[in-house]
Amino acid sequence: MELRQEERDLYVAMYRRMVLIRAFEDKLYFLFLNTVMPGTMHQYNGQEAVAVGLCSALRQTDYITSTHRGHGHTLAKGADLNGAMAEMFAKDTGLCRGMGGSMHIADFRVGMLGANGIVGGGLPIAAGAALAAQMRGADQVAVAFMGEAAANEGSFHESLNVAAVWKLPVIFVVENNLYGYSVRFSDAFPTEHIATRACAYGIAGEIVDGQDLLAVYEASVKAVSRARAGGGPSLIECKTYRYKGHARFDPAAYRPKEEEEAWKNRDPIKLWAAKLVESGLASEEELKSIHAGVRKEVDAAVEFATKSPPPAPDLCLSLIFARTAEEAND
Repeated sequence: MELRQEERDLYVAMYRRMVLIRAFEDKLYFLFLNTVMPGTMHQYNGQEAVAVGLCSALRQTDYITSTHRGHGHTLAKGADLNGAMAEMFAKDTGLCRGMGGSMHIADFRVGMLGANGIVGGGLPIAAGAALAAQMRGADQVAVAFMGEAAANEGSFHESLNVAAVWKLPVIFVVENNLYGYSVRFSDAFPTEHIATRACAYGIAGEIVDGQDLLAVYEASVKAVSRARAGGGPSLIECKTYRYKGHARFDPAAYRPKEEEEAWKNRDPIKLWAAKLVESGLASEEELKSIHAGVRKEVDAAVEFATKSPPPAPDLCLSLIFARTAEEAND
């Protein structure tokens, strides 16, 4: 395919970002199982094309809200790798100075407004960020990532309704990975697709193959352009799959092995690598080099995190209230 140099660079960069997210998650899985890292986690393996495809269509000044499965969104939005890893270790050098951890990781510097342990909790936050941008006349959009189970929460309907009424520049992205914990999608929804609910609010809805990076990116570019131009919200449903269980303690024995293998055969990283090589955008050697470089970066991030100091015990008391403008400038 005929592409400009910046498009070629973007496509390779998106591949690298997916590889980074996968390597980060794989390293976390190892560290958690070896009890080196505190707490628990919900992993993003298998869904990388959704976060990267969507966030690649955004500017740094745009906003996203995340779910309890938020590491991939955080890195896709451009958060610092060392800071993300340190946050997982509950260290003072973490993105939230060790106070957020896996389920509440955030980085306001890149517009990542936070992961959320409450199912559907990020939707009204994204709608609020979009409303603030609209009131300021800022050329910004907001994105709310959610799992499919969030579409049965009241916050889903309330957020879509107010966003539609006020034509807010917000995009609601459903990562339909087929399971809300152990409940299969077909046991919780009377319809085949969540995106069809968009018509109830008079907004644009689209169903996308969540394993196809380019499909996600193109749908995202269209939705972002619509929102930025004042055309209101969109609902994008990405059909995808999580390779791990709900959380690190869940072996996912409720899922058929044949189903897991079928989805892994359509791994988003492998699919995009094949497209890059087939189209002459990158060689297999270049892709191998990307993997090797990313592994070194992740290992360096672990070293940075382990050597970083823990937060002072009284730090939590100083982070309860927002700083005044004068304090922020000190």
